[in-house]
Amino acid sequence: LLTRLFPAALLDQEFTAERYVQVPSEVLEIYKRIGRPTPLVRAVNLERFLETPAKIYFKREDLSPTGSHKVNTALAQAYYASRECIQALTTETSAGQWGSALAYACAMFNIKCLVFMTRSSYLQKPYRRTLMSLYGAEVVPSPSDRTEIGRRLLRESLEHPGSLGIAISEAVETCMKNIRVKYAVGSVMNFVLLHQTIIGLETMRQLEELGESPDIIISCVGGGSNFAGFSFPFIGKKLVDGDFKDTRFIAVESKASPKMTEGSYIYEHGDTAGYLPMLKMYTVGRNYVPPPIHAAGLRYHAAAPILSLLIKEGIVEAEAYSQEEVLEAAKIFARVEGIVPAPETAHAIKQVMVEAQQCKRENLKKTIVFCFSGHGLLDLSTFEGHVKS
Repeated sequence: LLTRLFPAALLDQEFTAERYVQVPSEVLEIYKRIGRPTPLVRAVNLERFLETPAKIYFKREDLSPTGSHKVNTALAQAYYASRECIQALTTETSAGQWGSALAYACAMFNIKCLVFMTRSSYLQKPYRRTLMSLYGAEVVPSPSDRTEIGRRLLRESLEHPGSLGIAISEAVETCMKNIRVKYAVGSVMNFVLLHQTIIGLETMRQLEELGESPDIIISCVGGGSNFAGFSFPFIGKKLVDGDFKDTRFIAVESKASPKMTEGSYIYEHGDTAGYLPMLKMYTVGRNYVPPPIHAAGLRYHAAAPILSLLIKEGIVEAEAYSQEEVLEAAKIFARVEGIVPAPETAHAIKQVMVEAQQCKRENLKKTIVFCFSGHGLLDLSTFEGHVKS
């Protein structure tokens, strides 16, 4: 099954025992053209607003062409597909960040792109749809009438909001029916997490140049690629070399899809239809359909297997927040730092504020570092009910 879905090079990376994998020169060149390494910025105004003795730094992954970290793996996956002369890639997206990134990457490597977008986000986020279409992708609301799983769900309800698990099933089913099409995935798989570690590797070097060592590292979690990419280089050093032994790693999710904080650590399929192999991970179940929250990128039912194991072993902490809490945090960040975060990113910001306020209460001069995984400039309707308060 996996050989039918993914290019061979990606499967080699999925199961490699090597600690480091070389970035292809063609991909590295595009990384440089789009602004890598991305800046590591100190949130001075947020520190002042919170009156905290802590230092707060954030990694600007929002500066990519499509506004999020997702481009890092999208370019790699499109590159490997192009090497195998694949004609098209199909995928899922919820918030539209991953779909936009893959559409962009496919345009760079002259590959067709088909995106199944969860219906709730398809209706909530028209500008993400437009961006994907601008890059040449075909965007289909999921569940759709193009697949067996989609038609079955539409018979149950024409207003079905969809979920990432459903959209994955539709993308996989489409791939399996066409030998010239491969499947691209935005999270969970080991090779996706691997591609994203460029974020953490850059951050580690930047902190060294500043003479800083992180006390707390924070990222939001949908499937886990953002958190893994940011934190795994540090965790690797902690486990293998004994560095960062006192550093805390905090993964933040939405209470609407609480796989890490309330889910079960079991074997489960990565998609709703059960097409994909079972993986051992924290999950609320593949049939769980989260409410149509604005942080659509966090509506996935499970966390990546490696991340799940680290949580199980107590190496990574997990926290969850409500939509109201994170949108308030996003508003504060926008007003003091001048940058509008994506609703997903706002979950990390909320946790940063909690930790910074704890430092204030205890007068602790800790260094808090978080991944600003994406901007919210195409999600402004999300904030309409919060800007007046």
